[in-house]
Amino acid sequence: MADPLRTSNPAFNAKTFDGQIAVAGPTMTLQGTVNRTGILLVCVIATAGWTWGLARSESPDAVLPWMLGGLIGGFIVAMVTIFKKEWSPFTAPVYALLEGLALGGISAFFDKQYHGIATQAVALTFGTLAVMLALYTSGIIRATEKFKIGVIAATGGIMLVYLVNLGLGFFGKQVPLLNSAGPWGIAISVFIVIVAALNLILNFDFIETGVQSGAAKYMEWYGAFGLMVTLIWLYLEILRLLSLARRR
Repeated sequence: MADPLRTSNPAFNAKTFDGQIAVAGPTMTLQGTVNRTGILLVCVIATAGWTWGLARSESPDAVLPWMLGGLIGGFIVAMVTIFKKEWSPFTAPVYALLEGLALGGISAFFDKQYHGIATQAVALTFGTLAVMLALYTSGIIRATEKFKIGVIAATGGIMLVYLVNLGLGFFGKQVPLLNSAGPWGIAISVFIVIVAALNLILNFDFIETGVQSGAAKYMEWYGAFGLMVTLIWLYLEILRLLSLARRR
């Protein structure tokens, strides 16, 4: 049987709690993880608001270095956090601040082209989070082994397609239909949003498992970090889906 702690989120996998169980002292709690998630959201909003304003200023090109730095820096800090979980109380906020730099600029550019789209994407992201949390806590959707395997396979396939699309981009090409505003392109985008949303169920299950297993207190930050990884992906996919729909 597959390990019940395995998820498709790179921040949450089968070995995440190896060596992270508290021998003595405070342990991971659900409320603590919720509080840490709130702090990370504030960090994202703070820097996103700054780059949003910069992108909508008289010199919008000035935001590009900050966006690029946020994307690259965020990826590096995320990798450090995954391999050095005990550093997460420090690296998780840095990750959130860096990702905010990128998200603010990206959102502003989309919103310039399709007015109001960023606000819609934010509302749909938090709405999806609330719905998935309600479905999980009520027991309507549970992270069974078959459910995990299905979401993992779908997420892995999506990431593979994105890597192929990135590689083709260097030759001026792209994966057919991936960015199409036609019915099939939108259907593919809807599927990706659904998969991203289902990853939240795995995240909730993983955090609950960490609390029940008595993980070290700093794992609250790590749990919040992993949840932010999924939320940021979900937001970007919803933003892309809305832009495709507007393009029609």
